[in-house]
Amino acid sequence: MIDLKNLTIEKVHESFKSGEFTCKELVEEYLKVIKEKNTELNAYLEIYDDVLNQADEAQKKFKDGTATILTGIPFAIKDNILFEGHKASAGSKILENHVAVYDSTVVKELKQQGAILIGRTNMDEFAMGSSTQTSAYGVSRNPYDTSRVPGGSSGGSAVAVAGDMALVSLGTETCGSVRQPASFCGLVGLKPTYGAVSRNGIIAMGNSLDQVSPFGKNVRDVEIIFNALSKYDPMDSTSISPKSPKPSLGENPLSWASGKSVYKIGVPWHLFEKGVDPEIMENFKKSIKKLEDSGCEIIDIKLPYSKYSLEAYYIIMPAEVSTNLSRFDGMRYGFSAEGKNLAEVYMKSRGKGFGKEARRRILLGTYVLSHGYYDAYYNKAIKVREKIKEEIVETFKNVDLIATPTTPTTAFKLGEKLDDPVAMYLCDIFAAPANLAGVPALALSSGKDKNGLPFSIQFMAPHFCENSLFEIGKKFELISPDVKSGSRPKGVGK
Repeated sequence: MIDLKNLTIEKVHESFKSGEFTCKELVEEYLKVIKEKNTELNAYLEIYDDVLNQADEAQKKFKDGTATILTGIPFAIKDNILFEGHKASAGSKILENHVAVYDSTVVKELKQQGAILIGRTNMDEFAMGSSTQTSAYGVSRNPYDTSRVPGGSSGGSAVAVAGDMALVSLGTETCGSVRQPASFCGLVGLKPTYGAVSRNGIIAMGNSLDQVSPFGKNVRDVEIIFNALSKYDPMDSTSISPKSPKPSLGENPLSWASGKSVYKIGVPWHLFEKGVDPEIMENFKKSIKKLEDSGCEIIDIKLPYSKYSLEAYYIIMPAEVSTNLSRFDGMRYGFSAEGKNLAEVYMKSRGKGFGKEARRRILLGTYVLSHGYYDAYYNKAIKVREKIKEEIVETFKNVDLIATPTTPTTAFKLGEKLDDPVAMYLCDIFAAPANLAGVPALALSSGKDKNGLPFSIQFMAPHFCENSLFEIGKKFELISPDVKSGSRPKGVGK
């Protein structure tokens, strides 16, 4: 029996090379756990029927010497990432049974490297949600406590990894959709710099915000995935060209090689004055103290515009949603309802095909883009976004990283916030600045509360400074021996 709990990408790679176990044997272990646990956790919407064939093809790469670090690694992918010949519904009835006709760039890259794609994971409909409760295919449950949410919108991808149903997974981020589930499920989640990973073949929610983002049980696994997928893609107009100038780290290069940190970590304490659970704050303060004791310089910073991030986001995002989802009209693909005329087909298809939260955001977005309100709302939100980006870029001239809690609470109960959209939206309060500014951010486990639910700390870095996040993340894992990201909840897996 393979010890799934303590596997890492590098350990698996070495085991494949030494013959300790084969690609097929590893996949079969994950399939056993999926069969045992997925009915309750609902992480996967579908297990691909060609998984074992993929494993056989991966094994051939080890035999012919073409294997890479990701060859044979079992991945779960979010239901909005296209995989040719396989379903991709974005968690919505309106795309029920839609089959992708081409590979997304990230899937194409994983296939070329011989990774094994186990299945597609549950998600909030069109990535609209913070709990994976708005999916048309049922809620996903948190492996630490099945009465609680796993976070969202990439909740299924988080549950797959935390529940030992995949070694690693891909989600997407528009505003905390990977970092928040990582927080709730005790994982590491990275939101890359906007443009660092291709969006080609991703079912869009908010074009100026969306980014493919990896989950792992440790920082190194996430680093490996990011390095494999971070490439310029001419098929994505938002992809950053290798020739594009990338911001430098400033005066102080980040290095632990000397044994003494030169990191300057900014903490915007003023953003935590209200709305944050006392246990979250206590854990965050302890985490900051560990960093300070390890040699980091902790600096109190002010981000006066960032406190408006959530308000700006919930104007910009619905506007983009309204535009992106207009293509789902019941005529070209996906769900279609019968009607007496074209207008009735449109109304019935969209009315029955979209869930409550999707309809809410479409209506809100259409409103803020309408004549008479465009300047009053949308244009002002865009200006606020630029101010937020400017202040974060300016702040990074004085500090190397910015630290905050990842979420204001631990995982909440299923159904707890469904009737209060504003309370649900507030879950993203610490996530929004990084998405609006386009900077990278890393969430990783920082302990557990009295109920055994994970805490999480978040670091932000300047544009294209993911390596700084991996460095501080691995350091945090070392100085927190009591913290183990992705440690399996009781009763999950083998």
